[in-house]
Amino acid sequence: MRATSAGRNWAGPWPKTPGRLLGTGLVRFYQLTLSGFIGNSCRHLPTCSEYAYEAIARHGLWNGGWMALFRVGRCGPGGTHGIDNVPETLGPRFVWWAPWRFAAFGRRCAHE
Repeated sequence: MRATSAGRNWAGPWPKTPGRLLGTGLVRFYQLTLSGFIGNSCRHLPTCSEYAYEAIARHGLWNGGWMALFRVGRCGPGGTHGIDNVPETLGPRFVWWAPWRFAAFGRRCAHE
């Protein structure tokens, strides 16, 4: 029987590549240090740092990092709010050489 994680970050399976370990390590470092000073004022569920951790773990440092950056941009005043989960898979239009397309996540029809 496998024990489930009681932590706040995504506990699903993901490849432990150097880029993903670096990215998730930086997010975890932020969570343990700076997050307490900034406060719990995220307008989304999961929080921006939890979203970044899962996006990097699932989709790699490059794609997940862009998804996290645009998510933090949506979290400011006048931005979106509500439940905004990381997609399990990326559509064919989300390629490494077009990072601006990741800004569509969190809006309607983002996964086409």
